[in-house]
Amino acid sequence: MKRIAAFAFACLTACTPAPQASQTAQPTLLEFPQMRSFGTPTPTPPQRPNSEIAGDILDLAFAMETGQPLPVLTRFEQPITLRTAGNLPAHMSRDLELLLARLRAEAGIDISRSNAARANIVIEIVTPAQMRRVAPNAACFVVPRVQSWAELQRSRRNGALNWATLTTREHAAIFIPSGTPPQEARDCMHEELAQALGPLNDMYRLPDSVYNDDNIHAVLTGFDTLVLRAFYDDQLHSGMTRAQVAARLPGILARINPGGQRAGGAADPATPRDWKSAIETALNGRLTPAARRNAAARAIDIGEEIGWTGARRGFAYYVYGRLQIAHDASAALRSFNTAFAIFSPDRTLDIHAAHVAVQLAAATLVARDPQATIAITDQAIPIAQRYENAALLSQLLMFKAEALDLQGNTEAASAQRLDSLAWGRYGFGSRDEVIDRLNEIASLARDNPS
Repeated sequence: MKRIAAFAFACLTACTPAPQASQTAQPTLLEFPQMRSFGTPTPTPPQRPNSEIAGDILDLAFAMETGQPLPVLTRFEQPITLRTAGNLPAHMSRDLELLLARLRAEAGIDISRSNAARANIVIEIVTPAQMRRVAPNAACFVVPRVQSWAELQRSRRNGALNWATLTTREHAAIFIPSGTPPQEARDCMHEELAQALGPLNDMYRLPDSVYNDDNIHAVLTGFDTLVLRAFYDDQLHSGMTRAQVAARLPGILARINPGGQRAGGAADPATPRDWKSAIETALNGRLTPAARRNAAARAIDIGEEIGWTGARRGFAYYVYGRLQIAHDASAALRSFNTAFAIFSPDRTLDIHAAHVAVQLAAATLVARDPQATIAITDQAIPIAQRYENAALLSQLLMFKAEALDLQGNTEAASAQRLDSLAWGRYGFGSRDEVIDRLNEIASLARDNPS
């Protein structure tokens, strides 16, 4: 799995003229608060029935993301040690400790940090130039059998990095570039460590998982830790076939997730190859804007023909809206409204709706409707916080601050703005990046006077 770099920030008025210097200077006078970060997580337990989850686990465990089947289950068969290498920032060390604590408590995995040279898993910080040479479109990645960047270079052409050749897992390495913003570094550790330990597949049909290339979820969900708990249950072991695992999963899930012992509807069907290809084309930043928009439109059409009603349908509209921002703002807004209408009635898609809320907040701010902006952000802010997405949370707070300013409530606006800066430092990294976001959002109302 390679965590693909997410969409660059854009809001509904990307074609708005850049603010003048006198407008952009003011936010830089704000005193930056200390960076905020998340504490003890409160993940939402899995909401789907065990019968459906069992099918998901089998599809995750016995195929690669490319569709290549895997003949047997593989996992670590001993207590797992993890070592870090390179210049690991303090925030990454803290986030890693929180992640390991979750894996022990929620997934029941015996995993701990170690300085041993032969630790099972290594997280190594490499230079951005090194990362670009090997995986130019990835924010980070994980490979089996190696323990260092140097060993990766030696193993790239000898077949050792092929997950499908494993019969058990003994070593893996995760590579993250230096200078990665705190949130992105944390997200990389969550997603890549989840793969180093467990399933190797990603499936767009999963609305509640980081095992999904949509990048909607930032950290491991309750579903993800349940999958890992089942993966490491004593009833399973490396070398088991799909049929053998399938025979034991119902009993395992009944024991570890009794709340899932209920009847459910039909499981969501697999994602067709042509829809996945269309979405991947739409997300490919190396292609022309027109090609990407056309691909997103194809994904919408495919979903409508199938009759989808859930996360995949909404995601296609969301992607299409993002790609229309600089081309046709009206089409973008229509697409965002459709995506929001798909996501918002389903509580399991709260975080999906919160991503769309940023775009709707931009539209209402441009329309100088502060009451609507505040209503949208007030609904989305606690969701962004619960799902530990500081970048999203920071943007929502920035929009709310501008709306409060439009209402003349400058004191409350200042408090929201300062809070947005604190979360922005975690979500975006550099002060300059945070200020750019703040100024861009502030310009929406200033450049569109009533």
